[in-house]
Amino acid sequence: MLSWVLEVNVDLLFPAISKEGFQAIIEPPAGQLRLLNFGLLSLKIGETWEKQTGGCELALIMLGGKCELWANEQHWAEAGEREHVFGGRATALYLPAQSSLKVTALTSCETAVITAPATKTGKAILIRPQEVNVRAVGKGNWRRSVQDIIDARVPAQRLLIGETYNEPGEWSSYPPHKHDVEIPGVEACLEEVYHFRVNPPQGFGLQRIYSPETGLNETYTIKDGDTVAIPRGYHPVAAAPGYVVYYLWALAGERREMRPHDDPQHAWVS
Repeated sequence: MLSWVLEVNVDLLFPAISKEGFQAIIEPPAGQLRLLNFGLLSLKIGETWEKQTGGCELALIMLGGKCELWANEQHWAEAGEREHVFGGRATALYLPAQSSLKVTALTSCETAVITAPATKTGKAILIRPQEVNVRAVGKGNWRRSVQDIIDARVPAQRLLIGETYNEPGEWSSYPPHKHDVEIPGVEACLEEVYHFRVNPPQGFGLQRIYSPETGLNETYTIKDGDTVAIPRGYHPVAAAPGYVVYYLWALAGERREMRPHDDPQHAWVS
């Protein structure tokens, strides 16, 4: 059985910062993460950004706008269909280790850039909106839309990525669950990042992260553009009435399996 150690008094909230070009938001050991790197790329029409993945795999999640993509010897003349995260399903590009990437903006565009250590090589894979798997999860006022982007269908080494939409006043990641201990067949150890958007953008949500075993117990007010690191613990989210709360979620671990464990104090509501 494997578990990770976390400093209790660490700030896991990374407030929104407006910046053009590439902005690194979380780089281990920030937020006590070991594997996940998270950043945002904002380009104006005609601007270009290039990246070598080296010893990492990389996922490019298009939050809004259109771009032209080159990855190794592959080329996509136009990628991206939605104007913003509340305007439809995502387009994404997955690149294995030792890949090259070039992005040129065809419109003003914004993408999330997520990496994790990897050794597997291969071809880049473009995930189009019609290939995103949409699921209704939960019930009552914890019913939400979960959209799987990079899941078992994509041969990644560590990354699992998707998007969740909370309607006004609704909860998600509920009943509270965690995935911080390695128990084969019961729970898989995965660290996680949440990146939030709110509609309308002046709204807010709440993020709680707690771990009775370690004494971690934090609650954050979430605003449009904020990012949260989740190294361990249960981590429910709530949307304030009147506001839709979206978050892009990315997980990585030694074993690439989605096997969460519900908090036994609250699991009865499921």
